[in-house]
Amino acid sequence: MILVTGATGTVGGEVVRRLPAGVRLRLMARDPAKVTGAPAAAEIVAGDYGDPLSLARALTGVHAAFLVTTRAGGGDDAAFAAAARRAGVRRLVKLSAAAVLDPGADDFITRWQRAGEEQLRGCGLEWTLLRPRAFMSNALGWAASVRGERTVRALYPASPNACVDPRDVAEVAVRALTEEGHAGRAYTLTGPQTLTAAGQCEQLGRLLGVPLRLVELSPAQARAAWAARYPQPVADALLHSAERQRAGAKARVEDTVRAVTGRPPRTFAQWAEDHLEAFAPAGQQPAAPAEDRLARPVRPGSPGTA
Repeated sequence: MILVTGATGTVGGEVVRRLPAGVRLRLMARDPAKVTGAPAAAEIVAGDYGDPLSLARALTGVHAAFLVTTRAGGGDDAAFAAAARRAGVRRLVKLSAAAVLDPGADDFITRWQRAGEEQLRGCGLEWTLLRPRAFMSNALGWAASVRGERTVRALYPASPNACVDPRDVAEVAVRALTEEGHAGRAYTLTGPQTLTAAGQCEQLGRLLGVPLRLVELSPAQARAAWAARYPQPVADALLHSAERQRAGAKARVEDTVRAVTGRPPRTFAQWAEDHLEAFAPAGQQPAAPAEDRLARPVRPGSPGTA
């Protein structure tokens, strides 16, 4: 039995879709009603990291678990690892972040991620850490302004990030959950090249067949937008992350996706082409030229938070 937490999230949902047929699967969510698209045979259970009894029920009979925690600063990783050990789980695969390797990253989110990794390392179970750069799917945050205004707004649009397709992260997770040889490994996961927000904007416009306007946000504007959605320590951490990206801390490309899965990581153009409907105005079909669909042009430079 494999347990997937975060099944309503980007990577957790992709893990569920990529697990081999025939695997006994259980999905844990605080609100099971929000889990959609699950295989018919999958069990869906209610579970909360702050509720030891719910964790015990969710982990009973499980031999491997995919762990996603999002409450920055909380003790969810430790609570889950302890419950997994008591339940006899053999293997844990945790979604972390590439920023933990950056000595210059000392923000609230990165400190929490480092602490979560340490808790897994000391839990007494087989563990694997996945450390992705920013997800290409973060570009979906531009979808409304692209549809309505043909505009992309970004902080430091010329700063590079080796962003990764979350589907590639999920495929590595599935390997770690279902294969031997991944215990005690930490995988830094990137796309095949660096990109900037400006480069992403250009590629989106080309694939959509319309010119897109790029508007550069000031640090104050970006922080105000984050502060409206997140607690102050998180907003501060996101701004610090953007500053590190501008300094080049997120530009390194790794070949880990290929090493683990046997195929190269997807490009941003591939990700964007598969998600064009999210950006196209209502009633308009995306109009990527045939040569773009085949060549999937790559340009240097991308935004992100990992």
